[in-house]
Amino acid sequence: MLESIESGLRAWLAPAFSALLVVLATYIIYRLALAAARRFTESDAVARIFLEAAARALGVAVSLLALNAVLEAAPDALPLLPWLQRIASLLLILALTWAAVRCTSAIGDVIVRLNPVLEGEWRRARKVETQTRFLVRALNIIIVILGFGAALMTFESVQQLGASLLASAGIGGIILGFAARPVLTNLLAGMQIALTQPFRIDDVLNVQDEWCWVEEVTATYVVLRVWDLRRLVVPLQWFIENPFQNWSRNTADMMGSVAVWVDYAMPVEPLRKEFSRLLKEAPQWDGKTESVQVTEAAERALQIRFLMSAPDSSQAWDLRCAIREGLVSFVQENYPQYLPRMRAQMLGASGWDVEKQAAEASLNPEPEGRASLKP
Repeated sequence: MLESIESGLRAWLAPAFSALLVVLATYIIYRLALAAARRFTESDAVARIFLEAAARALGVAVSLLALNAVLEAAPDALPLLPWLQRIASLLLILALTWAAVRCTSAIGDVIVRLNPVLEGEWRRARKVETQTRFLVRALNIIIVILGFGAALMTFESVQQLGASLLASAGIGGIILGFAARPVLTNLLAGMQIALTQPFRIDDVLNVQDEWCWVEEVTATYVVLRVWDLRRLVVPLQWFIENPFQNWSRNTADMMGSVAVWVDYAMPVEPLRKEFSRLLKEAPQWDGKTESVQVTEAAERALQIRFLMSAPDSSQAWDLRCAIREGLVSFVQENYPQYLPRMRAQMLGASGWDVEKQAAEASLNPEPEGRASLKP
């Protein structure tokens, strides 16, 4: 056995050395060509983007292509040659699939770079980016499936099973459809979202009472960045089956309101003037909306609503907080007697002790909102 191993190693000595030289020479030539391409092309050129995206994968594929050529030219009498040829072919298919996926991803980067977010055209740029991300990921899935299938076809056992697989394709397709229903449902939902555009990258959404931004869109789910930097991962099918709020569907402008409760005796005009002054000093206000209305008159206090607008949801939130703080401070400093309070009527009756007063109060309770305090 040792003699057969030694003879096999001797037989492989020259082919292995030649294969190593060819692979090294091919890789060196590829690196030189890559350096020359980087030297004579601009960094933002389309060809340069594709080259940078697939450079590593192409280097591996070129080296494996040279190795396959050397193995094909090797003598057939070499031991284990068919197995090495099959392994080299399998690795070459995987490397080409990797390069194809990288080039497809570069298509998305090129399209996004060719459609920058310009002033007044942010909607079109985000629409193109969202559609591109969906389509690129769908293409990547198809390429991976085709590459995996081509890799499996290198095995003779898989080729022999091809006829039986085709014969049972109907039943297998039904079973596979039921098994992969969640994945296929999300893929179809992704295509529908890409075409109808209910939301785009960087849109502000309100999902399940969470204020968040669309951070990433994949082939099966969406990553939402919540205002406190948490990440909410939602399947695409959820957006098809459930309602959600899009706060930047057509424009990023937002309106916000602040409600303040005051006593009935509080004059509204000073609050209106103070609200106008606070808005003019607030950098978040866009100057479009300024409204003061008494929206409710309850049994104990008035509710005054202050309506304002801001360029986006983040600034609208900051503006609401600043205005609420300013109005409360204004009422505390200038009209503290008009803060909301509970009224009570004082009734005096001499000669009654505390125990009798408590007993009669328990037997004859006063109407709601009226207290009887007797010494």
